[in-house]
Amino acid sequence: MNFTVFSRGDADSNKISNKIKRYLEEFQLTYNSEEPDVVISVGGDGTLLEAYHQYTHRLSDTSFVGVHTGHLGFYADWQPEEVEKLVIHIAETPFKVVEYPLLEVIIRHHGERQSERFLALNECSVRSMEGSLVMDVEIKGNLFETFRGDGLCISTPSGSTAYNKALGGAIVHPSIPCLQLAEMASINNRVYRTIGSPLVLPQHHTCLLKPVSSVDFQVTLDHLTLLQQNVESIQCRVAEEKIRFARFRPFPFWKRVKESFITE
Repeated sequence: MNFTVFSRGDADSNKISNKIKRYLEEFQLTYNSEEPDVVISVGGDGTLLEAYHQYTHRLSDTSFVGVHTGHLGFYADWQPEEVEKLVIHIAETPFKVVEYPLLEVIIRHHGERQSERFLALNECSVRSMEGSLVMDVEIKGNLFETFRGDGLCISTPSGSTAYNKALGGAIVHPSIPCLQLAEMASINNRVYRTIGSPLVLPQHHTCLLKPVSSVDFQVTLDHLTLLQQNVESIQCRVAEEKIRFARFRPFPFWKRVKESFITE
């Protein structure tokens, strides 16, 4: 089996990463950062997001597992003192693959510029670089509303506990293939009106955002921030691809939600 280790870069994470690499090589596993079967992320959820974006071209062949060196996360479920146990599991135990939905984002431009396709694990957010964001929101090819406000956030189920939750969105179990559209400070008065509530769209529904005016946009995909110009549309839907996690023990989603937001 080929593996690689992706570290957050701080001293503790690097130390643990080197230990994992050394132990797995002693078990005759092959360190291969180009074509890994397993990517071991050491850090936090942000570290795993970075590792995921390094291997979006290998989603059908690569599984991820996270060791957290900070707070318990939604993706990083192993603790530093459990490294030896994790290494033995990886080396000797066939793991269960758990798949989570991803968000496909296609940005189309006016003119001859090629469209761009991205896969987000958590969310995509859109803001205007000049004043309020004004976008026509189409669902399944039909105009739903014209949004005016600070921005829009389109999240995956696993990303529903991140920025989406801060915007008042629902927490969605990652076994449900859907996307969620949440508003950032929408403008609602006698002249302008939006739905004002997060929308959960099923797998077969496509959300299309069309700029009303020609301005530049800031599009954030997980931790990546892009300046987009001459945008014709931003298309969002549940991707055909999924992220694969290597599970060696139960990791209940609602238990994680409780531990992250309720339990002291």
